[in-house]
Amino acid sequence: MNQVSGAGRQPLVERITRWSVHNRKRAAFGWLGLVVLIIALGAGLGSTSLDEHAPGETGRAQKMLDDAMVFSPPQENVLIEAKDGAPGFAQNPDLQAAAKDVAEALRGLGNDESGAPWVSDVVSPSDSAEVARKLVSKDGRSLLVRFSVTGYSMEPTEKAIIEQAASHPAVSIAQTGKVSVSQAIDKIQDEDFTRAEVLSIPLTIVILAVVFGSLISAGLPVLISLVSVVAAMGFLTFFGKWIAIGDSTPSVVLLIGMAVGVDYSLFYLRRAREERAAGRDNETALIIAGRTSGKAVVVSGLTVMIALAGLLFTGIETFTGMTIGTIAVVGIAMLGAITALPAVLAWLGERVDNWKVPWLGARRTEVKDSRVWGSVVRQVVKAPVLWAAIGAGVLVLLAVPALGMKLSDPDLKHRMPTDVPALQALERVQKAFPVSTQPAEVVVRGSNLDGAEVKAGIAALKEQVAASGGKLKEPVESSLIPGGKLMVVRVPMAGDGKDSTSVAALKELRDVALPASLGKVDGLEFAVAGDTAKQEDFNTALTDSAPWVLGFVMVLAFVLLASAFRSLLIPIVSIVLNLLSIGAAYGVLTLVFQDGHLASVLDFRSYGAVVSWLPLFMFVTLFGLSMDYHIFILSRVREYRGRGLSTKQSVVEGITRSAGVVTSAAAVMIAVFSVFGTMSAIDFKMVGVGLATAVLIDATIVRGVLLPATLTMFGDATWKMPSWLRWLPGISLEGADEEPAGREEQDTRPLAVAPDTVRS
Repeated sequence: MNQVSGAGRQPLVERITRWSVHNRKRAAFGWLGLVVLIIALGAGLGSTSLDEHAPGETGRAQKMLDDAMVFSPPQENVLIEAKDGAPGFAQNPDLQAAAKDVAEALRGLGNDESGAPWVSDVVSPSDSAEVARKLVSKDGRSLLVRFSVTGYSMEPTEKAIIEQAASHPAVSIAQTGKVSVSQAIDKIQDEDFTRAEVLSIPLTIVILAVVFGSLISAGLPVLISLVSVVAAMGFLTFFGKWIAIGDSTPSVVLLIGMAVGVDYSLFYLRRAREERAAGRDNETALIIAGRTSGKAVVVSGLTVMIALAGLLFTGIETFTGMTIGTIAVVGIAMLGAITALPAVLAWLGERVDNWKVPWLGARRTEVKDSRVWGSVVRQVVKAPVLWAAIGAGVLVLLAVPALGMKLSDPDLKHRMPTDVPALQALERVQKAFPVSTQPAEVVVRGSNLDGAEVKAGIAALKEQVAASGGKLKEPVESSLIPGGKLMVVRVPMAGDGKDSTSVAALKELRDVALPASLGKVDGLEFAVAGDTAKQEDFNTALTDSAPWVLGFVMVLAFVLLASAFRSLLIPIVSIVLNLLSIGAAYGVLTLVFQDGHLASVLDFRSYGAVVSWLPLFMFVTLFGLSMDYHIFILSRVREYRGRGLSTKQSVVEGITRSAGVVTSAAAVMIAVFSVFGTMSAIDFKMVGVGLATAVLIDATIVRGVLLPATLTMFGDATWKMPSWLRWLPGISLEGADEEPAGREEQDTRPLAVAPDTVRS
């Protein structure tokens, strides 16, 4: 029986693997017990989370309203339209009757189970001529019946509107508003999330079944991933009492969890199978896999978590829940891959290759090198400078469109599909009742808001509006919130709400008009909110924090990689290659979504920009995820270098041996990410396409061409650690902290440490 030498200091991951192999039940059920505990703690605290606040001044305004427990019932509209060729409201009895009947039907809904009315404040053009002037369009062919939703459900109002639509076939009747649109979007996203689960899991199993030729081997990584995702959801539920959890967080956790969970398990399974094929017994193979691939998994997982943690520097609550959820799923998957997985594999033994896939099983359960990538790498190392120039040139060309990238969030008609009834009605409302100005909402807090000083401040604000040169507009309207501690002042601004004109108007309001008016009233606190302010504050927070995020991620990644590989060039090369691949992905994202290419294929409407939060999110996510197979490849290359091969030979052997598992891991990532490209919301489409493209570029051009080319170009200098960095703690992936031996210092360790077959 082959044994792994236990002499000397064993690295932590190897000790964990050895313990897991010898204590199978404790390791496997201990990991599952941790998962169950996390889920139970989350369930015990309930599923509520804090409200999400925007960054900056907008967030302060929202918190002022929250502190005062101000609740404004959401307003809904019933759009009633004349059919083609029919006259307007004043001459159309069908429109008049529909407006009256809809209002009466809403007012007659009664109360919900708690005694609260289902709706309140119903206003109809049939009420009076004054109301009709506000709620009837200029051409008279469209009108609105407005009401506030005060009950806990929209079902009664929806039923009433459907009945009225059936009773008035001569007109068109549709409901829209904040609640109905929100419910429609939630329903679509729930369906998308379910479809993503239904599609991504079978796709992953099929790919892994092709890779391993065994359903058991294919199922284990999926099981690790799914359990990790469920645990991370419980983790988020637990922390939901203290942090805001955005609607998109579960989708992102599933996305990242499936990717890293499968990758980590795949690396470990493949190495264990490789060692068994080399003649090791099962226990020895698993310990060697822990010593090599297990350490690569840990370093990779730590890098991913460090990269994701960089998002916390933004201070944006949208990223907070997302960051904690993704860090949790990565950490749980990493822990499962080095504890529960070795334990299960120790119990299964060679049965892990059972349930072979027909026509594939016998062939795939054998461990073979990649002929294709082996051939490519051999050509690259013969002319590394040429291939490095070609590879870098391709990525730079792909990245060029990103220089013109514009960041902006889409409106509803561009974010969601065009066939949603509530959104279609909203678009018709906006067309029939166009708004020429976008109001800013100034939330004012003070002790005497109805006093003479505040009234004088409002008057001074109106004077500032008149003197703004058209940036700010009349009418300035103020309303005192019940309780007397808060006031909301609405100031219309020029522009469409997103353009430079609106941004200039917002700056005029914040920096000039308010300081010269309400700012001179003692004891007042105010903050500007509204759609324009929210977008501008978000963009400012991103811009201000981006250097800190980028610096944190790259510095920590440098330290981690330098410690792992005892090299200065390895972390520098890794960071540069990552930046190249991310830049190329940005360029593709700009071409596809901002410029509208492939719009018909991917079923979206371009709005001439990229979602504002996506580039930073993609940077930290890709920087972490690409390290999965990057570290795996480098660890194999360094393993051969440590055994005395030249750098060129080590590159060929390391990449040829690891190319199969890297290609498989990349295929799983691309498949999972591509599923998100089929979602309805354009921001999820961007996430899916952007990440899938980046992984494809990374697994081919970067790892197959640029990485071997640069390693060969630098030669022995690749593995040198300058004296001024030797203070960094060593976390060598092979189980030794010293630098790899040079060609004159051949590695004399037992072959059980690494594969026993090395070809030049």
